[in-house]
Amino acid sequence: MVDGEDADEASARDRGDDFAHVPVLLDRAVEILRPAIEAAGADGAGAVYVDATLGLGGHAEHFLTTFPGLRLIGLDRDPDALAIAQRRLAPFSDRADFVHTRYDGIADALESCGLNRIGSVHAILFDLGVSSMQLDEAERGFAYSRDAPLDMRMDPTTGITAADVLNTYGHGDLARILNTYGEERFAGKIASEIVRVREKQPFRTSGELVELLYRAIPAAARRTGGHPAKRTFQALRVEVNAELDSLRAAVPDALDALAVGGRIVFMSYQSLEDRVVKQELTPRSKSRSPEGLPVELPGTGPELRILTRGAERASEQEIEVNPRSAPVRLRAAERIARR
Repeated sequence: MVDGEDADEASARDRGDDFAHVPVLLDRAVEILRPAIEAAGADGAGAVYVDATLGLGGHAEHFLTTFPGLRLIGLDRDPDALAIAQRRLAPFSDRADFVHTRYDGIADALESCGLNRIGSVHAILFDLGVSSMQLDEAERGFAYSRDAPLDMRMDPTTGITAADVLNTYGHGDLARILNTYGEERFAGKIASEIVRVREKQPFRTSGELVELLYRAIPAAARRTGGHPAKRTFQALRVEVNAELDSLRAAVPDALDALAVGGRIVFMSYQSLEDRVVKQELTPRSKSRSPEGLPVELPGTGPELRILTRGAERASEQEIEVNPRSAPVRLRAAERIARR
């Protein structure tokens, strides 16, 4: 997965026709999750691996190949990506289940596959952000370099579009979204321009929005920080897909699904996602016993062990091979107890 169009130069490798995309931080994900998978049995026999953001199935294919006994539960909200992944992973169909759902549907997905919501999973991977396949498909409206309908839905079968947001949200909500989800310092000015323009004609295409952004953002600001549309497009995408709300709901359910000894990896591509993950992992990795006691009270010990020192970044070597990994922030944890 990626966060924005800084990955366009690599997106051709992520097309579904040849499955040639390069999974981000693949070796590191295997290194972290391997002990939990192998603890379940030789070659991963008896282990359950949840890919909460299946995408085109690059990570999943490698895990299924590396661990011949592993069972996959693959989730994705994009029906097109899910269909491509199913074709790609057809050789492993006897030990793979595919569920069309957002990642906050992980608990229900486990039940639908005959597993318990609590303690039934040994390894989980979240590779967040928008896929290069979605960026490549112009009609999806994710890419600011292509004039296309303003859609931006990861699941094109349901929900509001980016055009709906631009044409119906009030000035205050537009400014809040741009500031909160895009960290756009000209949020108020852009929102005012959106409201002014839509009074004459509703927004329909990404090109119309990009043109507005070039007018609204001062020339001096446009010369730094990447494409001037990047932050606004990110904000709209997060709003349309309720990405942060979904992630906030998904992380606790995913952690609850881990068996003791199970491990989880999160790959985030922008600070807002990484903050949500950190805010959930940190308190669970600390004791709840009052300070100053000579011993830890029963049932108050940490339930997680953090496996990374802060958020890990891709190496220069990996970024050279796979430019999509440049913004990634990886955090991982192991369940060591259950409260």
